[in-house]
Amino acid sequence: MVAAASVVVAVGTATGMMSATGDGRGAEAARPGVSSSTRLEPLPAVPSPSPSASGSPSPGAGPTRKASPRPSASRTGEKRRAAPVSTRLYRHPGSRVLDWVRAHPDDPRRAVIESRIAGRPAAVWFADYSPDTITSRVRAVASGGAAQGRTPVLVPYTIPDRDCGGHSRGGAPDLGAYDAWIDRFAAGLGSGEVIVILEPDSVAQSECLSAGQRADRFASLARAGRVLKEANPRARVYYDAGHSGWNAPAKQAGWLRQAGAASAASSDGIFSNVSNFHATADEIAHDRAVLDALGGPADLGAVIDTSRNGNGAPADGEWCDPAGRKLGRTPTLSTGETGIHGYLWVKLPGESDGCTGAPGTFTPSYAYDLAR
Repeated sequence: MVAAASVVVAVGTATGMMSATGDGRGAEAARPGVSSSTRLEPLPAVPSPSPSASGSPSPGAGPTRKASPRPSASRTGEKRRAAPVSTRLYRHPGSRVLDWVRAHPDDPRRAVIESRIAGRPAAVWFADYSPDTITSRVRAVASGGAAQGRTPVLVPYTIPDRDCGGHSRGGAPDLGAYDAWIDRFAAGLGSGEVIVILEPDSVAQSECLSAGQRADRFASLARAGRVLKEANPRARVYYDAGHSGWNAPAKQAGWLRQAGAASAASSDGIFSNVSNFHATADEIAHDRAVLDALGGPADLGAVIDTSRNGNGAPADGEWCDPAGRKLGRTPTLSTGETGIHGYLWVKLPGESDGCTGAPGTFTPSYAYDLAR
């Protein structure tokens, strides 16, 4: 069975960041299965050690597929703000992989891990309910990106009933507390460009909730998007579209519409494949189908987690540190694909799902296998 997103277990105390730790989940009956894929994503080219490695404007994964236009009938002409200028992503200095690289200068795996993982920008997760410190922690990441003229990727992950009580259980005590936490999260966004991956699994995995609970959650998510974009008009907010092996596009779009993902006031589009393994081509097709069914402004788009999908999903449906996986496309905000706003590393490659190491720990052997 597949896990949906990420077990989160630790705070980076030096930076105040939260780190995603993988797909560590039990095999609850409601989990969707991972579908296998025969498409291969070429291994990204090794970047130069210069700072430009984290801001590469082009994916390092071979030729671009010809974009297929989406039908326009279901998309409104609602006016949108101008597209952001920066296509350079921010590499936060406080990740576990960087900690490992600094602490192991003589490890024979270090060069590969440093160049192919540590040198790439990845998302920063905020997954603990700590309202007193969340504003300052978000501000530290957002201001770090702004100082470099780069775009940080932030992941708020504290929705109540998170993971339906599975391995990633937790979050805010109730939706009122969550709304207040989001207000404080938004207060730290500053005025620079930021990308917000709003609550992985919160829409795709909502079937465990009652109809009333689901409606309340979706109302809170719609509010969250509005609050984030009002606090920083340059923030781009993306909503949970699951992945290509999960809910049908029409079903997912119906939920997303209720959660505010079709409104310019709260959304810039959708995200998919967080902490998962589905091939980029499969995710592009899935996301375009969801967007077509969703409607909304014509410039809504999608971002895809390509951190571990270089060989597609394992045929046996294994989700916990499965063997034979590889890094996917290089993080970039310039994809060359219509409607696809970015390839991101939302999951940090090398952080264990709980099989090659303890959940959330950086496992160099796993990282090396992904990168080589």
